[in-house]
Amino acid sequence: MRDVKMSTKAVWAGEKDQLAFGATQVPVVHSVSFGYDDMDEWYEVAIGNKEGHIYGRNTNPTVDAFEEKIRILEGAEAATSFSTGMAAISNTLGTLLFPGDRIVSIKDTYGGTNKIFTEFLPKQKVDVVLCDTGDHEAIEKEVAKGCKILYLESPTNPTVKITDIEQMAKAGKKAGAIVIVDNTFATPINQNPLELGADLVIHSATKFLGGHADALGGSVCGSKKLVESIYHYREINGATLDPMSAYLLLRGMKTLQLRIEKQSENAMAVARYLQSVDAVEAVFYPGLEDHPGHRIAQKQMNGFGSMLSFSVKGGVDTLRHLLPKLKYVNRAAHLGSVETIVGPSRTTSHVECTPEERAAMGIPEGLIRYSAGLEDKDDLIHDLEQAFHSLPESLFVNK
Repeated sequence: MRDVKMSTKAVWAGEKDQLAFGATQVPVVHSVSFGYDDMDEWYEVAIGNKEGHIYGRNTNPTVDAFEEKIRILEGAEAATSFSTGMAAISNTLGTLLFPGDRIVSIKDTYGGTNKIFTEFLPKQKVDVVLCDTGDHEAIEKEVAKGCKILYLESPTNPTVKITDIEQMAKAGKKAGAIVIVDNTFATPINQNPLELGADLVIHSATKFLGGHADALGGSVCGSKKLVESIYHYREINGATLDPMSAYLLLRGMKTLQLRIEKQSENAMAVARYLQSVDAVEAVFYPGLEDHPGHRIAQKQMNGFGSMLSFSVKGGVDTLRHLLPKLKYVNRAAHLGSVETIVGPSRTTSHVECTPEERAAMGIPEGLIRYSAGLEDKDDLIHDLEQAFHSLPESLFVNK
């Protein structure tokens, strides 16, 4: 059978089986419970021998449609969902790790993930090893010593560093590790970690999948065996995706391909512009030829994405003057929406970390995370131009 393209999957995947009453859109099923007149049928559904629903904390028709859509987009055997992206991460790690286990990851993961690695897992007697992101040799050496999980994020939040997923997945498989990749920044449009050898792929669906900044959610895709174990942990611990959020995520995913293509185009234009600005110290975007991970990104990604970051001369003082001058942005702790969103990492991705911890991860206090939206790219660049031109020269004296 001919395999349809991603844009078609984004519109149609996972929905037809959940339509009812002749509706063309998946209904929002708010019912907490599902009733049965036949006691034997009820029992068979309850123990999983027959398809159906018994209680909303476990499963729900609207949520099923969301899970099926992301499963198909990621090319996975199975998928399950969560109330947030961090619930997806914490439940996955909670399912798979036990006292005495060892996990290898990178230093540049999202701030919440990093807190799990540095604060919570050590309390549970899990050995955590964090390697320099991009140092593939160091990661391979640590993995070869033995580990239960190799956890990767590529591109990283917020400095968009790139890891060779295929190379690391081979190292992980050789050591018998479960390879997990956070694919939130790339989305299944630009990157498919399972095809590169990963065992599980995680999304904060709140971001690009939903795309409209109005619904929280998370997902995990992978093999049926692994996903079933993670689902069981989640159904007992209760981090359930609610039906209305599932519907909003489904609605957003219909335009995923269109949004990612336009946002990626805008991000590239903005990144190239920022390279010409005297007040900018550095620009981080994998689509730029001088980005350290550019060649790897070319190999494993279909596009470079809409996320970039840049550091400014004058640090926090410059941030205080620059960001309020921007007209076509939301200054908020979010990303992946139809509107452009900006914010310092010190108040967004790594607000949980101290300045010293951020510095150790290579995140300067003057770093701005920029999530390109769907606006006209010339308008975005002009908006940045007028903001930079408004900066007082005193900011850069003796800086």
